[in-house]
Amino acid sequence: MTRFLFRALPLFVLAGAASAGVAQDAAHTVAFKVPGGLPFAVSDQGSFDTPFALAFLPDGRILVTEKPGKLKLRATNGAVKDVAGVPRVAPGGQGGLLDVALAPDFAKSHTIYLSYSEPRPNGRSLALARATLKDGAAPSLQGLRVIFRAGSDGTGEQFGGNIAFSPDRTLLYLSSGERQRFTPAQDPDQALGKVLRLTLDGKPAPGNPQYAAGGVRAETWSLGHRNPYGLAFDKGGRLWEIEMGPKGGDEVNLILPGRNYGWPKVSNGDNYDGTPIPRHAPGDGFEAPKVWWNPSISPGGLIIYSGRLFPAWQGSAFIAALSGQALIRVTLNGDNAAKADQWNMGMRIRDVAQAPDGAIWLLQDGPGGHLMRLTPR
Repeated sequence: MTRFLFRALPLFVLAGAASAGVAQDAAHTVAFKVPGGLPFAVSDQGSFDTPFALAFLPDGRILVTEKPGKLKLRATNGAVKDVAGVPRVAPGGQGGLLDVALAPDFAKSHTIYLSYSEPRPNGRSLALARATLKDGAAPSLQGLRVIFRAGSDGTGEQFGGNIAFSPDRTLLYLSSGERQRFTPAQDPDQALGKVLRLTLDGKPAPGNPQYAAGGVRAETWSLGHRNPYGLAFDKGGRLWEIEMGPKGGDEVNLILPGRNYGWPKVSNGDNYDGTPIPRHAPGDGFEAPKVWWNPSISPGGLIIYSGRLFPAWQGSAFIAALSGQALIRVTLNGDNAAKADQWNMGMRIRDVAQAPDGAIWLLQDGPGGHLMRLTPR
């Protein structure tokens, strides 16, 4: 049973995670504690084994990925089932089962997409697969097929792996980290350190800046990224990205086709060994971030809020922060962004999502990571 530790009780609705129907993994469940003074109520919705991402089905059920390699389906009453047929992953470090996203035509096709670190003969690689979610008493994935591999197998973390769909619902964007190898982010023939623009079946998308060149160049939408996690479109169709810098220099970027975002040639942070990196500067040929942090917040997931429960925050970007242990709000105004709020959550926040009813949901990072629902206080 989850043990609740809280203060400032009138400020929160802390729903019992061990209430009837809510599945718990007793071996991994950790204490749930939320600091006081937050402008929203927080309810605990259960825990998972090192969760990474969540996606809402149209009926309010939730798919949750666990990095060790399991996909969970959580019912609206809190009951949780394993989804069979998940691809084999190479877990460990920052790798494992990563993002999950519903196809734009999910209501008809029941197709979902998964990104993960795939075991390869010479190490691991970022992979993207699609499958049909078969519902019922024993949910499973049917017809799973790998539709993209980043290649460049070997060692290194920072897989990226975030999935987003174009506003017209016809194309897929995938973030690919540079695997702690630095130079591939600037190599146009490696799919590392890039934002990739693909068709829904994983092929290079016509209209990409170097589509005619073929190979990785044909897939690439932007380059010069370190560890790109969140991808989200705003109401105006602009693509925003959040990215982990090295020691400092975490970024919010407006992603533009064919642009180079500078890593590892420039950064607003420094290498972990203390050696400096040239800063972004006007005229250096690289796209500078719209917002950045130093020291790091370690951004995880990203949404751009469009719900009705928090009308004052419509159009704002919400960022899950790991080392920052926070939920962060950034205001967006056309091509510009500005820091707005940074709420201390007292725990590492891995992902953020918007529910069909407009509630904001969070995933805590790590073994026993909690699922949380945020509503107006």
